[in-house]
This record gives sequence, C-alpha cells and structure tokens, in this order.
Amino acid sequence: MTTQALPAADRARRERLGLLLGLLGVLAFSLTLPMTRAAVAQLDPWFVAFGRMSIAGALALGWLLVTQAPRPARSDTTVLFGSVLGIVIGFPLLTSLAMRTVPANHGAIINGALPFATALLAALLLGERQRARFWVCAALGSLLVVAFALRDGLQSRADGAPLLAGGDLLMFGAVLLGAVGYVAGGRFAARVGGVRAILWALAVALPLTVPVTLWLAWQQVPSADALGWGAFAYVTLVSQIAGFFAWYNGLVLGGIGRVGQVQLLQVFFTIGFAWLLFGEDVHPATWLFALGVVIAIIVGRSGPRTTPEPR
Repeated sequence: MTTQALPAADRARRERLGLLLGLLGVLAFSLTLPMTRAAVAQLDPWFVAFGRMSIAGALALGWLLVTQAPRPARSDTTVLFGSVLGIVIGFPLLTSLAMRTVPANHGAIINGALPFATALLAALLLGERQRARFWVCAALGSLLVVAFALRDGLQSRADGAPLLAGGDLLMFGAVLLGAVGYVAGGRFAARVGGVRAILWALAVALPLTVPVTLWLAWQQVPSADALGWGAFAYVTLVSQIAGFFAWYNGLVLGGIGRVGQVQLLQVFFTIGFAWLLFGEDVHPATWLFALGVVIAIIVGRSGPRTTPEPR
C-alpha cells in the first residue's frame, strides 16, 4: 500500500514520525564533520574512512547473523550497490580527505546542499512528485545555504586563496555521492526496513573495507590520544550506524524528498555543537540563516506528496 492510499490521519501521523526520526538522524550526523576533523588531525584520513567502515561492517554482519536476517533479494542489487557506493564508501572517504584541509564549519555548509541533491535525485530516479511550492521552498532553502557558504568562504579565504580549493571539491563530491546513497538506501530501506538496510550495506562492503584497513594499518600503525580515538569511535558507531537507523526509517515513513529537507538544518546544528562543545564563536547572522531555512522547510513540507510503490 502506498502512503497516499492510507487514511489522511494515519498518513499525517506517519509523516510526522518520519520527520521526527529524520531529525534524530540529522542530530546524530551533525557532529560527523567535527569529529572526523578531530580524528584525521591524528590519524591517516584513509584509515579513518576505511577503519570506520570495517568496524561498523563487522558489527553489522554480527547482528545480521545473530538475528538470522533474510538476505537481500537479487532485485535489490542495484539499490544495495548504490547505498554502498554513496554512504558506506564515497561519503566517508571524501569527507575524511576534505577535513584535512577544510574547516568543519565550512565543510558543513557545503554539505547543506545535500538535501536538495537528494530530493532532485529522488524525483529523477524514483519519480517522487512534489508540488511546485515544495520545489520553490527547497530551492530557496538551498540558496540560503549556498549564500551562507559564499559568505563564510569569502571571509575565511580573504588571504587571496581560491574560493574553491581541493577540500571544497572533495566536499561537493561527497554531497553528490551522499545523495546517491540516500536515495538508493531509502528505496532499499522501504523493502527490507531501515535497520537492515544500513546493516546489509556495511556488511556487503566488508570484502573491500577490511583488506584496505589492514593494509593501511600495516603501512603505518595508527596512533592517537583519547580525543582522536573517541572521535573515531563516534564516526564509526554513531555516524555510520546509529544515525542511519533513525534516518532511513524517517525517509521510508515521511518520503525521501520531504524528510531529506530536514537535513538543511544540519549545518546549523553542526555550528551550534561547535559553539556549545568546542567554544567556537558564532556570528549572529548564522541564526538568521537558520531561521530562514526552518521557515522554508515548514512551508515546503505542507501539502500532499506521491511516492511510487516500492518495486
């Protein structure tokens, strides 16, 4: 049964729960870039990326075996591969490399383009249909994030360096692959459930991630203090597993395009956590941008949506 076929009250409750779960996932993801930056300050970024994939994958495989979860169907191969490419390998690797040279706040702002990219791919690949108001608000919210990025970039690169350096390009690549992973993972989660979707993606990637991790560790024995290893543990257990439990279920219940817009708030949560936990100064204009994004999400999410039934 499609979401549209449910009674109006049930559909509204389902979408509210989806938005709540999506928000919890975004809160979990909000510390990913700062924690990644803390980890790669002491550990090799390739080890951080593949190490988090390997450990999370081993835990995922153990859970799947203990619970005797059914294997994905052959028809799930495409969406499973897209999920692995996007959120298991592509996004963690590119963000780990980017955080070597790009401040976490700057990277988080670029990452603010992810919701619109996710909604666009969901419309192109899955046929999710939204009202014109949704697209206008999604574009407006994304433009606010881009304007914030340009403002931050101009200020942080006043020394004459290029506005878009290598780290910026890596972050844009991470946004593209992240959108692919979210769309594929959302469709896969609609078939097997949000929890099993991320677990299978992590487990399937093990034949690649484990050998690379062992080779990297053999080349250079990883060494870090408590902060470095704590940051590594966060991106492994929370960013790679726990956050996706909430996020994928939110996408299934509320719709990939619509719940994906909640992630526009992630950049501001990241900045807020940086202020609260690390004492970074936050310009008052940041909160004005946040208010504009919140309004765009609230206005854009009103009205019905139509999502094709999972095939």
